[in-house]
Formats: sequence, structure tokens, C-alpha cells
Amino acid sequence: MIQVLKSSWALLLGMMLLMIGNGLQGTLLGVRGGMEGFTPFTMSMIMSAYFIGFLGGSRMTPDLIRRVGHVRVFAALASFISAVLILYPVFTHPVTWALGRAAIGFCFSGVYVTAESWLNNSATNENRGKALSLYMIVQMTGIVTAQGLLAIGDPSGYVLFVVSSVLVSVSFAPILLSISPTPAFDTTKPMSLRELYNISPLGCVGMFLMGGVFSAQFAMSAVYGSEAGMSIRQISAFVAAIYIGALLLQYPVGWISDRVDRRQLIMLISVLGGIGAMLGYLFENNFTLLLAASFLIGGMTNPLYALLIAYTNDFLEHEDMAAASGGLIFLNGLGAILGPLSIGWIMGLIGPGGFFLYLGGLMFALAGYAAYRMTQRAATPVEETGSYSPITPSASPVAVELAQEVFIESALDDENNTLTID
Repeated sequence: MIQVLKSSWALLLGMMLLMIGNGLQGTLLGVRGGMEGFTPFTMSMIMSAYFIGFLGGSRMTPDLIRRVGHVRVFAALASFISAVLILYPVFTHPVTWALGRAAIGFCFSGVYVTAESWLNNSATNENRGKALSLYMIVQMTGIVTAQGLLAIGDPSGYVLFVVSSVLVSVSFAPILLSISPTPAFDTTKPMSLRELYNISPLGCVGMFLMGGVFSAQFAMSAVYGSEAGMSIRQISAFVAAIYIGALLLQYPVGWISDRVDRRQLIMLISVLGGIGAMLGYLFENNFTLLLAASFLIGGMTNPLYALLIAYTNDFLEHEDMAAASGGLIFLNGLGAILGPLSIGWIMGLIGPGGFFLYLGGLMFALAGYAAYRMTQRAATPVEETGSYSPITPSASPVAVELAQEVFIESALDDENNTLTID
């Protein structure tokens, strides 16, 4: 881990600043939208636009990088993010906010692709897993830190928008001044969705559902807090609890997943996530229990992303894993686009509690489908499954392929060890 820090500290520092800026703008818009009188469904359309842009950016950025290079793409997209953040408080209209969110989603996707390419290039076979773990910790820490900034600022003014813009602008320096020659860039053509579904129905359905869950957490949790009448400090604590749970429980879930039938674990933590959502719905007037529910939801739902990738890999040949990751990301992106729209519509019908009912419904649906799939296919022997690699739902295709490389290297090591013993 120390070796990874020495070689990539500037890149990781820049990414943390970017994540603070991104985490702050997402929560800040949810709170400010309530102050501006936007309805939950209006806010859901604004928030959904981010994921439309993100999905488009993940597909178009590779071509941009091939044309003009990593440095120019990174600098251009990050500069555009900074500019849009400044414009939010100037043009407080749903249409302009939605366009801004789509643009920021596109740009952040491109920034992630570029930065993660550098991270992958700087890592070695020996420390690639540690680099990925450290990157995930940096991402989560940045989002949690952003909630602390919201708690001490005034979302009704423009200062927090300026702070978010400055953080993104400052993040360029450590990254661009420390990068060595840019890496060669290539991506794998995605596997067809039909072929991917035939290989792993649970992986495909699970990734689609988890897209809806993650986008609801990332985009609509602050909207829920605003509609529920929480104070600014309470909203920041509520959102932070989701990501603290995601950070702390990622590794225990990963450790367990390498030792049991992964379908059983997917079913179990989906049920626990659904129970957390029901607790939030039933005890929304008790803030302490609400924080506990938020922690449980985040701790159960976020590791599911990496767990579903690991489960799908169990049925793939090594050479097909990178291609499969593209299809899984696309399914997750579709779910993410629909997530805020669905939850905004439900909240408009039944009130703030619709936030938890939506999350609980998706989690219980995933648990039920996992239970069904257990009746359709025999379990893969634990000793034949690959290692779990921590990865967040906000990662770009490059980070997912990086996780796949870790998975492949671990599987090859296991095969070599088996041959040596024999």
C-alpha cells in the first residue's frame, strides 16, 4: 500500500478533490432545489440527467482520448465541470440545471476514464489490487468529506457552488503536474447483451436493479432529506452515513464472498438492504434510527456492485471478462437513468417515504430473483470461484476493467499454484 501511495499520491489526491466537488454538487443541488420550490419529480428529472451524461461519456470519451490524448481531454472536461458548477446558482431553472447535470455527468465520466487509465498504467501486477482498493477508499472519503462541507455552509447562497468549482479546478494541478508519459489507450468491444444474459441472468438483472438503487442514493437522498424537513446538518449526516456504510462493509462482504455460494450472499445482503429501507420508512421520525438505516442500506447495496461482477466472472473465460464488463456497465447505466425518475414519481404520489419504499422494493426484488436462480443452476464450487475486487458503482469502464485484471491475475496465480502442488 505504501508503494502505491508513493507512486500515485498526486493522482489520488487530485481524485479526492474531484470526488469532494462531485459529492458536494450532487447533495447541494438536492437541497437547493427544495429551497427553490422544485417538486420531487422535477428534481428527479434533473438528477437523472447526470446519469444520461455519464453513460454517454463512458462511450464517447475513448474516441476523444484517441484523437487528442489524455492530458487535453482531462483538462478540457475538468475545466468545463468547474464552469458549470459556477453557473448553477446563476440560472436556477429546471431546464438549465438538467442540462448542466447532463454536461457534468458526461465530463465526470470522461475525467474518471482518463484518471483511471493513468492509475492502471502506474500500477504493477503485484500492487494493482491494492491500487484499486486505495482508489475506492479515496472516492468514498471524498464523498463523505463533501457532506461535512455542506453542513457548515449555506446552500441558499452561491459560496458552496464556488467552493465546489474551486475544488475541481485545484484538482487539476497535482494530477497534470505529476503524470508521466501518457499510457496507450484501448477498450474492448462489449459482449452482446443477449449473450451476456445467457451466461449470467442474475448478473444482468442484478446490475440493472443496482443501477436504480445507486442512482437513488447518489442523486435523490438529499432530495428526500429536503422533502422530509431535515435540517442541513441532518441531510449531510444522512447522506454521509450511506457512504460510510459502503466503505466500512465493502471488505467484510468481499471476504465472505470468496468463501460461500455468491448467490446466497447476494440474496442475504439484498434482504438486509431491504430491511434497512423498511426501517427507514417506519422510523423516519427518529433520526438516530434513520442514520442506522442509512448506514445499513449503503453498507449492503454498494458492495453488491462488485459482488455481481465477481459472480458473473465465475461463468466467464478470462479472455471474455473485459468484454462482459462493458455490457454490465451499460445495464447499470440504464438502471441509473431510470432510478431518479421512478423515485421522484413515487415520492410525488405518496410523499418522502416513497424513497425508502422504492429502495426496499428493488432490494427485495433482487433477493427474490437470486433465490429463483438458485433453483435453476447448480452452485459453482467455492474453490473454483475467483477473488472479489472492490469497485464502486460510480467507477468508469476503465476501473471495472482494472478490477477484471486483478480478478484474472488472481485466478492465474491460483491455477499456477495448483499445478505446482500437483
